[in-house]
Amino acid sequence: MAELPGWLKAVMVGQLVSSAGSLAWIYLTLYLVEDRGMSPQDAGFAAAAYGVGLLLGNLSGGWFGDRFGLRGAAVTSQLSWALTCLAMPFVLLGGLAALAAVAGLCGGASRPNLSALVALALPAERRREGIALSRSASNAGFAIGPPLGGLLAAYNFSLVFVLDAVSSLVLAAVIWRYVPSATRVAAAERVSGVWRALRADKSVLVLLASIVVIDTVYRQLYATLPLVLHDAGSPAVAYGVLIGLSSVVIVLLEAPLAIRLRSCHASRVIAGGFALVAAGLAVLGVWPVLVGAAVAVALITAGEMLYKPTATAQAVDAAPPGMTGRFSSLYAAASISGMTLAPALGGTTYQHHPHLLYPLAAAVALVAAVTTYVASRRPVVPARPPVEALDGPPSA
Repeated sequence: MAELPGWLKAVMVGQLVSSAGSLAWIYLTLYLVEDRGMSPQDAGFAAAAYGVGLLLGNLSGGWFGDRFGLRGAAVTSQLSWALTCLAMPFVLLGGLAALAAVAGLCGGASRPNLSALVALALPAERRREGIALSRSASNAGFAIGPPLGGLLAAYNFSLVFVLDAVSSLVLAAVIWRYVPSATRVAAAERVSGVWRALRADKSVLVLLASIVVIDTVYRQLYATLPLVLHDAGSPAVAYGVLIGLSSVVIVLLEAPLAIRLRSCHASRVIAGGFALVAAGLAVLGVWPVLVGAAVAVALITAGEMLYKPTATAQAVDAAPPGMTGRFSSLYAAASISGMTLAPALGGTTYQHHPHLLYPLAAAVALVAAVTTYVASRRPVVPARPPVEALDGPPSA
């Protein structure tokens, strides 16, 4: 932390505050049913609309960052998200699904630009560490926020959205105040199309495809593991404790692990993370009880700490000049694709073939690990240097 630019430290504090207040999406379905009187089906459709908007926001946010500047795009998305949160208690029932979709779009657009800002603040060999620290700040906030949101919801549900908006405004103010302006890349240095750039570097396509696959099986932790534990007779609080402990482990260990492994080949670190996810899913396949779930969550969390910061940095490293935001967007969209795919695929499989779900998921994760490892044995292309210098004196 001491070696980070002052402005980046400020941004990470802002991320912690924002994550602690990121409650609207957690309690959205419950709010729509309990406070607004929606049926569970209609609330589910509204939540699905939010998910679609989130995916589109992650996919498109980086384009705005490349076009108008990463700082400006990140601030705009945070302000827009705050407005949608404040509007939620006042919109009529018929417009809630549309507002949820807009909220997802605004919230999702912030993530790739923030990732790009963090990555470009550091030299290529230190990016994994910076991204790991950024994720630690966010996870620390997530550990604080949900219990606080539960207390607010019990008193007045609208306060959940107010707190989310205020915490987002704090992050927007921090970014605007402390992040230096990004220097413009000369037009002659810009690549004319993202698809042309992807075709020129097939390793990025392999990375994105593998992330879609692994995210779909990784998110079975959230989509179907609660059902498995319920059917095994475990109380709901046990699942909550497991997920909460996972976040604590990430906060404590992910950044030190990234520092320890910074000299290791990125694709091999990613492959190792995929293999640990496969091992955790295999444990659930043969030991679908609370103790087995604890072992599985530990293995999957270890895999997450390996592959997530490394893959995020690798996507930025692969970006041609002027396309950092768009490459971050592609990775961001791939990394949340499981939010859409995992519930549908996992829920259907668990209903019809419950004993096949986790062995099949483990096999898929293992294929992704092997594919990534084989790709890592190809000649290494040196990482590109930072393509957009962040100028201005660092803030103390």
